[in-house]
Amino acid sequence: MTNMGDEVPQFYTCNCFTTDNIFLEDYKLHVRFESDQQFRQDYQPLLMRLGCVTDQQFEDVLNKEAYVTPKLKQIVQYCRSSLASEEGLLEFLEKEAAPRVYRFPVFEKSFCEALVEELEHFEQSSAPKGRPNTMNHYGILLNELGFDESFITPLREQYLHPLTSLLFPDCGGHYLDSHKAFVVKYDMNEDLDLSYHYDNAEVTLNVSLGKEFTEGNLYFGDMRQVPVNETECTEVEHRVTEGLLHRGQHMHGALPISQGQRWNLIIWMRASPERNKLCPMCNRKPSLVVGEGFADGFTKHSEASCVLT
Repeated sequence: MTNMGDEVPQFYTCNCFTTDNIFLEDYKLHVRFESDQQFRQDYQPLLMRLGCVTDQQFEDVLNKEAYVTPKLKQIVQYCRSSLASEEGLLEFLEKEAAPRVYRFPVFEKSFCEALVEELEHFEQSSAPKGRPNTMNHYGILLNELGFDESFITPLREQYLHPLTSLLFPDCGGHYLDSHKAFVVKYDMNEDLDLSYHYDNAEVTLNVSLGKEFTEGNLYFGDMRQVPVNETECTEVEHRVTEGLLHRGQHMHGALPISQGQRWNLIIWMRASPERNKLCPMCNRKPSLVVGEGFADGFTKHSEASCVLT
């Protein structure tokens, strides 16, 4: 830990951001999106005046965030509805045998392939790179590519926050206000697996990006407070383009791949109101240390904050 001063970034969020703060860069316009029908009714005349005059141009606007699957858009639309409930949301999700671990399609396959290609270019470049965490030796911190503001933050706020608010209200799912996002790589000549651990997060999303690989499933035990000798683990298949959403303090690991190469996108989502009370890694009252960017999600809103390295 390194002391850097007295100021820690303070993170705040408003529920309206998930629908009201989408920016269409081509037309310099902030819009609200709840459904295709609502968007057409509210914005098509205005967009036509701004130069979006053909059907194809308007479809391009609707598909601007086509990196996420139609299924995820449908799930989020339900979560934003006045009738949304946890019970109703579960009908849209594939529930795993491990408790409170949920699966849903996140990215289109073409996007996964393009993202992995971009990551490989960065990996092979001479640019300085940090390790994603203390356990994975091979991977990339997405903020080093400038992906936080343009990609991960909108994904967390517009798509993931509506789900976590319903699924994990007891562990900060309604107050997620920062994150750490990284990609890890498993390869026959590098890391093959990942040991049993818990995350520095309130809620974690783990998406399999590819490439071709065999085996390497995840496995889940119990919450970290439960002794290992009292725990039975459940194996969960990891499928390309799909994400597994779970509590950060839920113990888990990755079994070794037996062939090929696998890339995973991990988003550790943090809720400062939760972690300001108790550091999830040292299990003590946080002590103030300043960090860059989102740091580890602590804020000065409580009596003390801390950053873990």
